[in-house]
Amino acid sequence: MATTSQPAATPPTSGVPAKQVYVMAVLCLVLGFSVGFFFPGKRSGSSGAALQSSGTPSQAPSSYSGLHPHLTIEQMKQMADMKAATLIEKTKADPKNASLLIQIADIYQASHQFKEAAGYFDRALKIDPKNVSARTNLASCIYYSGDVDGALSQLDQALKYNPKDANSLFNLGMIRYQGKKDSAGAIAAWKELLKTNPNLDRKPIVEKMIAEAKGTSDGKN
Repeated sequence: MATTSQPAATPPTSGVPAKQVYVMAVLCLVLGFSVGFFFPGKRSGSSGAALQSSGTPSQAPSSYSGLHPHLTIEQMKQMADMKAATLIEKTKADPKNASLLIQIADIYQASHQFKEAAGYFDRALKIDPKNVSARTNLASCIYYSGDVDGALSQLDQALKYNPKDANSLFNLGMIRYQGKKDSAGAIAAWKELLKTNPNLDRKPIVEKMIAEAKGTSDGKN
């Protein structure tokens, strides 16, 4: 799968305005689901928070704790390049290490370098295609690189491996709602999320989003 993109600050070409993109990002932080973009999945060995089906969501790591308002995109890229340099060097001797590639992808995703992050997630998934959380993160990066359909395709693939994955279902609804203006599709995804995750700790918030999407849908009728 090709992962083409544009500068990370540029919103998707589907028509989602920049202000809305960052409102969505802030919303994710406020709700406490996860970090940064939509809901990156929690991986083994990762400190990233994830949407959980029970209990209290873990705290977002410090690198995701804000949207870096004091840094330019170029400065964030330089910082990410420096942080990832040692790991990238390791991949030269161990190019099939999916965990290592995901660590690099995490660094770039945290710095809003979605093109670079998508590339490393894609490489990792070629080695470990059933890694649902990495695929969900790839979908988020692809979405913010401007490819709404590509992001949806990745989420569909993730749900083939794990039809109950909470992060994938939530993100599927969010991208349908924001990227495709498909209220009915978003509602279907979120209802499936609630159905397959009955102990979801953020159930009331998902229900409010369903109600909002229903209102949007009704307004079009």
